[in-house]
Amino acid sequence: MLENQKVNIKIKLASLWASATFCYLYGDYFELYTPDKVNSLISGDNIMDNPTTLLIASIILAIPSLMVAASIFLKPKINRILNILFGILFTIMMVVIGISSTNEWYLFYVFLAFLESIITALIVWYAWKWPKEKSEL
Repeated sequence: MLENQKVNIKIKLASLWASATFCYLYGDYFELYTPDKVNSLISGDNIMDNPTTLLIASIILAIPSLMVAASIFLKPKINRILNILFGILFTIMMVVIGISSTNEWYLFYVFLAFLESIITALIVWYAWKWPKEKSEL
């Protein structure tokens, strides 16, 4: 029989954030292969056509990346709050993106948004169910 080690909640959360981050990166990378995407990047006719939009997108996408480390290093109380808060935020964002992606070329995006929603919902679930310390009597 193989031993199944109990995984610390912080490791679970960090690994889920890492998984979500990989999905975000792959989605953005695969989008480069959709029709006219490269042409719109060259011409400047794309959603990221100004410095402010790029900064906002960078801040939003930095959150999951930073949550990988934050989930390991932060104290449990603030850790739990941030995981629940950002987990809910990113779940809502991915559900909206998944619903709004109707072009057949973006079926990969719908799939990744669905997967990301499950991952971030799991983050909320695990953070919500954060184990309590056992009191010694």
